[in-house]
Amino acid sequence: MTLKLGCIADDYTGASDLANTLTRAGLRTVQTIGVPADDLALPEVDAVVVSLKSRSIEAELAVSRSRAAETWLRGRGAAHVLFKICSTFDSTDKGNIGPVMDALRADSGDRIVLVTPAFPETGRTVYQGNLFVGSVPLNESPLKDHPLNPMHDANLVRVLARQSRTKVGLVELSVVTRGPEAVRARLAALSADGFGAAIIDAVFDLDLETIGIVALDHRVSVGASGIGLGLARALAAAGGTNACSATSDAAVGGPAACLAGSCSQATLGQIASAEKVMPVLHLDPERTVAGPDEARRALAWARDRLKDGPVLIASSTTPDQVAALQARHGRDAAGHAIEQAMADIAEGLVQAGVRRLVVAGGETSGAVVDRLKIPGFLVGDEIAAGVPVLRAVGAEAGDMLLALKSGNFGGREFFSDALSLMR
Repeated sequence: MTLKLGCIADDYTGASDLANTLTRAGLRTVQTIGVPADDLALPEVDAVVVSLKSRSIEAELAVSRSRAAETWLRGRGAAHVLFKICSTFDSTDKGNIGPVMDALRADSGDRIVLVTPAFPETGRTVYQGNLFVGSVPLNESPLKDHPLNPMHDANLVRVLARQSRTKVGLVELSVVTRGPEAVRARLAALSADGFGAAIIDAVFDLDLETIGIVALDHRVSVGASGIGLGLARALAAAGGTNACSATSDAAVGGPAACLAGSCSQATLGQIASAEKVMPVLHLDPERTVAGPDEARRALAWARDRLKDGPVLIASSTTPDQVAALQARHGRDAAGHAIEQAMADIAEGLVQAGVRRLVVAGGETSGAVVDRLKIPGFLVGDEIAAGVPVLRAVGAEAGDMLLALKSGNFGGREFFSDALSLMR
């Protein structure tokens, strides 16, 4: 296998988003969970997205895992590696975007790294270095209140500079619109002035194409799925891809279930819509944190209903309720307890015969996939922007279909839409 593109994603739902984007752009793509074992059988592909659960862990551990992923990808021929981050730049002043970027840049030998979370298709744009969600700056949007990585500054030059050891510059939209040569000249000037990273503006898909062309001059880039789209289109234009799919359309059948752990407004609305068409159980947050009894109650509830159709189990709650729970139990302890409860439930559902599973929330998806010991996925049909159907590769439970959704993605009927495509 000789890869055209290697990717390292800092969470599982973001990895699925990127794998979906690359597939739609014509790259045969596989998503792996962690650095693959040497004996994992993978089809012939153009790109591999290595999924890590590194967004909210200690920076030092995130760096070591990302470096291991890069080593594996370079060993399979990847000349360019994209470090895939959230389109809302989820991070804190300690990282982990900055520390991982610094390490990958040092390993690659690049003098300067292009960075952008822009993805206009999903309403994420960058202008004058500021990240917008729709028409408002990130810090004025509902997405600012992530329970683990709240984002209260839209200026990405400032945000990245606080967590990186290098100087961070800006490539303005007025430069991007003049094309690749203008961007190259701006990067050369920044590099000569000692800048090691540059936030680059992007408002339209055409901007992403310019960024992708320039990014391929380098060995590393950092961004969301938008820059992945630019890279894929640049590779396709150079004739370096094969548009054949790497997935299978065989039906799986059997019971289906949904799990929701995200507390985003989008997911809360999707749960409300799902209550009109399927049984929904809301976990009690205090009982979930207290011990395993709440997960056991949920499994008993689900087993009684699976024979009649899909069910949904949700730990999702409002930001105010999340803040109160974190105040009582600590942010990390509360988050870990809920993730493990959802993983317990997923494991029990699979033991009960579920082979089609929809999961909402990045941290929840990571906990579930790790518990189910799924080493990789083939990318199937797109359910919503950034969310494909995934077919498990090498899973202990056998053939399975999953959908892993970032909390903010999908329309109101997402759960029903997902199940309709997961046969």
